[in-house]
Amino acid sequence: MLKRLSAVAAVLVLLPGAALAHGPSRLKVTETIEIAAPADQVWARLAKFDDASWIPAVAKTIGTGGSAVGATRVLTLKGEGAPTVEEELTKIDAEAKTLTYKITKVDPKVLPVNNYSSTIKVSGDASKSTVEWKAGFYRGYPNNDPPPELNDEASEAAVKGLYTATLAELKKSLEAK
Repeated sequence: MLKRLSAVAAVLVLLPGAALAHGPSRLKVTETIEIAAPADQVWARLAKFDDASWIPAVAKTIGTGGSAVGATRVLTLKGEGAPTVEEELTKIDAEAKTLTYKITKVDPKVLPVNNYSSTIKVSGDASKSTVEWKAGFYRGYPNNDPPPELNDEASEAAVKGLYTATLAELKKSLEAK
């Protein structure tokens, strides 16, 4: 009985440390914007996976596979060194106006994320639309004790900032037509 109690006590002592040692948690960001443009027009702009010119940070897109599942694209970003992001289309549903993609390669100094996947959904009617862009990802530093520029807050802020700025520009460009 004494051995059993000792074993239980040892486990209870170790549990708090084990809970802290699990590593990072999956983060989520969702941004939504209303656009005074038909849902079909908005979807037509976003559904071309091999054309990411609607993202202001992108200088050039090189795509293969068009907008079919498995299509890939390399986004060359604006700025010093022309960094790139490689992505793959994992799902597309034209009827539901939804597409899902994942980042297959990115330098965490460019976008501080790992294991990133994202879904863009367009809903609405012939006069207005709602675009929802959501992502799930891990922070840029996969181990414990990340540096400040690769921690949870920095990763969430980077994705949120990208989504907010991009959706605002999308709205501006589609409503100007």
